[in-house]
Amino acid sequence: MANKNLFRSLMGALVPKTDAANSEAAPAYAFTPKHALAQYAATGCMNATFYATAEEQLDEVLKLASTTDPEFVAKTAVYARERGFMKDLPALLTAALSVLDGRLSERVFPRVMNNGRMVRNFVQILRSGAVGRKSLGSRPKRLVQNWMESRSDEQLFHDSVGNAPSLADLVKMVHPAPKTASRAALYAYLIGRDHDPAALPPAVARFEAYKKGETKELPEVPFQMLTAFDLGQDEWVEIARKASWQMTRMNLNTFARQGVFKRKPMVQLIADRIRDREKIEAARAFPYQLMVAYTMVDAAVPKEVCEALQDAMDIAIRNVPAVQGKVYVCPDVSGSMKSPVAGQRKGSTTAVRCIDVAALVAAAMLRRNPSADVIPFEQDVVTLKINGRDSVMTNAAKLAKIGGGGTNCSAPLAMLNRTGATGSLVLLVSDNESWVDAGGRGTALLREWNRFKDRNRDARLVCLDLQPNRTTQAGDRADILNVGGFSDAVFDVISDFSEGRLNNGHWVSKIEEIEL
Repeated sequence: MANKNLFRSLMGALVPKTDAANSEAAPAYAFTPKHALAQYAATGCMNATFYATAEEQLDEVLKLASTTDPEFVAKTAVYARERGFMKDLPALLTAALSVLDGRLSERVFPRVMNNGRMVRNFVQILRSGAVGRKSLGSRPKRLVQNWMESRSDEQLFHDSVGNAPSLADLVKMVHPAPKTASRAALYAYLIGRDHDPAALPPAVARFEAYKKGETKELPEVPFQMLTAFDLGQDEWVEIARKASWQMTRMNLNTFARQGVFKRKPMVQLIADRIRDREKIEAARAFPYQLMVAYTMVDAAVPKEVCEALQDAMDIAIRNVPAVQGKVYVCPDVSGSMKSPVAGQRKGSTTAVRCIDVAALVAAAMLRRNPSADVIPFEQDVVTLKINGRDSVMTNAAKLAKIGGGGTNCSAPLAMLNRTGATGSLVLLVSDNESWVDAGGRGTALLREWNRFKDRNRDARLVCLDLQPNRTTQAGDRADILNVGGFSDAVFDVISDFSEGRLNNGHWVSKIEEIEL
């Protein structure tokens, strides 16, 4: 009989040495600069995370951007905005490009800065001096001017919601040249200068008339512009009737408090809106936003609306791949996963934790792959019964309630190896900061994966990372994919990988395919 110890040690010798340490000072493999930049862009929100301050993330992103091909920086900005639905990082990368390669910044600006909030982020970043300049400069001014010209009067008025800087500040900074009398009146109105009231755009005129009590007709303006007024049930019903999909999702409890659902037709109208496929896609909804809305609705929100949220979830996770063969989904439920997925920011920290997103990914994969096994882990595997017939919402809630302790990313694979399990895909959803299993050549995760591959030659491993960092426990290779983010775009990448449609470099290759 062959010497098992000998062959085990030979297999270990095939595991490459680590070349980095993670945030827990445990052995890890460094991402390439391109991959690291993509990781930060898809997961970073420039807030303090469990392992890094906002300042440390900023420094790292700017360092990576300055040492990476500017064209890849531009493509990463577009990917993070259009597919990852991120805000701060795409704006930061576009601002950095204004210094690194002005012509590229012009090409990506219209795709990344697609609303007033994004433009304000861009200007705020430039004025902070973070990217090496404190004034806008001629090119960025022209880009903001062009953006203003591309907006209708009504769109621009709606964009005036928000501060630091406000739209009025932008007008004062870039001095846009109005081409119509209504635009001239709007600019003057925004910055508090004398203007001809008769020349104001109709949307502004209606808002001013309502504000002065000259009309009772509720103007069609962003919800935030109306909250200062004394609104009755009729007004709230009208607000709800005209609300966008995102505004509806975020204000179901408010609608209940204000009596909107006492009007029976409104229950059906809002339920139909929430489950409307086109509206969900247009809203660029994160699947986890629906889970949060579902778990936080008051008892006063009608059952029909709650059920519509579950229907919407099924639509939002439409990109979850159905994988041939046995699937194992391994959500990290360790202590660090209880930190906010978008980091901590004073006064605006999200209630959504990394563990909530990991739980949702696991529940969504189970929904599309009913025979999948879900293996939660912390310092060891956590035993939990999950019913594949339960809804995504129900299973995600179960998973999100467990956890704590240290991180051991190799624990699920070690268990599968002990039992001789077979399978096609292992999906690890984590912050990737394994340390309990540190020791030996390479990383424990890669050693256990190689053992699993000995039995399952065609199997693939996906490491889905939810936090910004520069290392992994298993580097990319033909059978290993590292991808970051928490939009449904990651499911597209996982699907392509599981079916062998990705080039070398995997996730980076998806970004490089973007045409500017």
